Amino acid sequence: MTIADIKQSAEAKMDQSIAAFKNNLSKIRTGRANPALLDSVQVDYYGSMVPITQVANVSLLDARTISVQPWEKGMGAKIEKAIRDSELGLNPSSMGELIRVPMPIMTEERRKELTKLVRSEGENAKIAVRNLRRDANESVKKLVKDKLVSEDDQKRSEADIQKVTDRHIVAIDQLVAGKEQDIMAV
Repeated sequence: MTIADIKQSAEAKMDQSIAAFKNNLSKIRTGRANPALLDSVQVDYYGSMVPITQVANVSLLDARTISVQPWEKGMGAKIEKAIRDSELGLNPSSMGELIRVPMPIMTEERRKELTKLVRSEGENAKIAVRNLRRDANESVKKLVKDKLVSEDDQKRSEADIQKVTDRHIVAIDQLVAGKEQDIMAV
């Protein structure tokens, strides 16, 4: 493995960390409705638990309402129960075959709790990126120890890896700030 391979691998893993962080952020509720909010809801489908997106069409009716259209007639009640039992604090209502999931208006206290949660998720993502930096630097040190590269190459590569790390941490900070703005917007 060369220094270039190590750098490329570290950057790819950091990109994956940011993608996972974005995915986690999409599950945190803002004042607006978002179909991704229901991605974590599991529904009992003939004895096995499956994501809601595998048994129904999830879309937006308006800015504050998610609609869930089951693909099978008998699934409406199970989907409604799964949404109600999830820890999202949502209260769905049936209108024939269509299930409406209105977004409750958030209180100031709840908004502050959610911003703390966003910051915590952001910090976890930063930790993941820093761990990847550490692993990459250790791989480079191993190459130096095995006398495959010089110490000058090590210093240069550590500086490059640090630049990549800084770039990813700035991206995480921007995502956190954007999500906080979304949450605090009334």
